[in-house]
Amino acid sequence: MSRFLSIVLLVLFLPVQQAVPSLAADPPGLIVEQVDAPHHGRSMEVAIWYPGTGGRKMLFADNTVFAGSDVLKNAAPAPGQHPVVLLSHGMGGTYLSLNWLASGLAERGAIVISVNHPNGSFKDRDLSRMFNHWTRVQDLQVALASVLADKRFSASIDPSRIYVAGFSFGGWTALSMGGATTHLGSNAAYCKAAGDRSHTCTDLSTYGLDPARANPQLWAASYKDGRIKAVAAIDPGLTWGMTGDDVKNLDGTRLLLIGLGTGTARLYATDTSAKGSGFEALVPGAKVRVLAPAFHFTAMPVCKPGAETFLADTHDDPVCSDPPGSNRAAVHDQILALVAAHFGLR
Repeated sequence: MSRFLSIVLLVLFLPVQQAVPSLAADPPGLIVEQVDAPHHGRSMEVAIWYPGTGGRKMLFADNTVFAGSDVLKNAAPAPGQHPVVLLSHGMGGTYLSLNWLASGLAERGAIVISVNHPNGSFKDRDLSRMFNHWTRVQDLQVALASVLADKRFSASIDPSRIYVAGFSFGGWTALSMGGATTHLGSNAAYCKAAGDRSHTCTDLSTYGLDPARANPQLWAASYKDGRIKAVAAIDPGLTWGMTGDDVKNLDGTRLLLIGLGTGTARLYATDTSAKGSGFEALVPGAKVRVLAPAFHFTAMPVCKPGAETFLADTHDDPVCSDPPGSNRAAVHDQILALVAAHFGLR
């Protein structure tokens, strides 16, 4: 949940989309559209990746710093019924930052639905609302309802296989949708433990979280969606200060936790181990995998040659500076394989 400075955000979230020559292997289909979100009083952008046929091949989410991938814009859904994966991005990000994961899951047979979370995505940040974590679950539910009602997809969805995955703050969204709960005191627990290891606590006024003004009932309520069959959380946030009561409705045997990095490379705010929030001990049935060498932002797209130097020269966040020995593309392959296997994809 680190802050992104202006240049890296600009190059990440203003993607280049180019027509490219047709190759042998079919990439996933992609549809991007606006969907009404009544709980926000406005619309939100929804992206849907899926096994598709036809359409126009495009290079999607490609920019100066990060590499994109091919998609088939507005392709027809492939025959048969497919599982659904709801996918949630981190705070201040967009669905573009997880295009690599969404595309990979779609290539393995899933219909992947993601959104630009209103009030908490790039160019759409409301500091007074971005920590209202429950609205993120509502975002995914509205997007799912829209796709289920869409004649293009309604016959292509297997309603018995609906899953949710997320990264960072989106990892919490996945946990929440799976049945986990939290409370306002969890942030205080993190800040007390983190001390000078985190600037986030001193930046809360900047981020807009004022516990005195927040609604403790909304914070602590359950947002479990009974349709969710399994959960995958990648370096999730908001797991500090939780107790057994907070996971009583979360089926640990259907949970995959992926941590990024070890030692000093592990982001303290999203460390679910005994050295961090201790969340893993609350869900002993969960599959826990730690990938290293890596760090939190290894889950962002693969960086292009020269990107690390470019970011350093422009005094931007070092989101391309993976730990020594790390291979971002290989870590992505590991994450994709773990999530796909957890959801029973081919």
